[in-house]
Amino acid sequence: MDKVVPSSREAVADIAPGSVLAVGGFGLCGVPFSLIDALLEQGADGLTTISNNCGVDDQALGVLLYAGRIRKTISSFVGGNKELARLYLTGQLEVELTPQGTLAERLRAGGTGIPAFYTPTGVGTLVADGGIPIRYDADGNVVETSRPKEVREFGGQQFVLETALTADFGLVHALKGDRHGNLYFHESARNFNPLAGMAGRITVAEVEELVEPGELTPEHVHLPGVFVDRVVVVGGERKPIEKRTTRRRTDAAPAAAAGEEATEGAAR
Repeated sequence: MDKVVPSSREAVADIAPGSVLAVGGFGLCGVPFSLIDALLEQGADGLTTISNNCGVDDQALGVLLYAGRIRKTISSFVGGNKELARLYLTGQLEVELTPQGTLAERLRAGGTGIPAFYTPTGVGTLVADGGIPIRYDADGNVVETSRPKEVREFGGQQFVLETALTADFGLVHALKGDRHGNLYFHESARNFNPLAGMAGRITVAEVEELVEPGELTPEHVHLPGVFVDRVVVVGGERKPIEKRTTRRRTDAAPAAAAGEEATEGAAR
């Protein structure tokens, strides 16, 4: 039952060229950076990635994208990566765009063995009707588009049929994990991580802290160990900020003094 492996390099060693990967994270939050870097070093190419976004420029999955290792991405947002746009529009990358909630449910469905489901999201748009460009040629001409999907009516409302997603490997990042593979994700870093972990036939989890079985209470287990095959301890030193927004710090002392004066004056 001990699923701990010594290093990220060993954890991803058997990911073969052409593999499909479900990868956790949202922007740069909750991304399995160590596993991605190890995969870059390992050299597998022709990959298909399923993720909310395919990296932020040359960070996260972007390192694989810039290295030419990704053949196709299934994502809900691709606007934060200039290299992705260039590769997509010059025929070097296939892109399957999926509404964010639908992407999450497709992964969850894949992890629970549900082959397809109906959702109202996308009815009356290109999502249901087809025609979203998937692949361009080198001259910028569309050579492949999404196909129309089945639409049915339930209770007087139309719904579009979406198929589940599964992957050869799931790569996730958790705050804590035990030797049995039970995982706890921290706040918003939870995002797509449990879903990517569920959808992977082999799921590899990098954790900041390893705890012993029983230390995680049942209500704190966000992804049960039954979904996780390997655990590697990476620490928590890498936490980049996607967009840093700051403002000048104001001096609170004069305002506090003025407030005290006003209170004193009112008391008089």
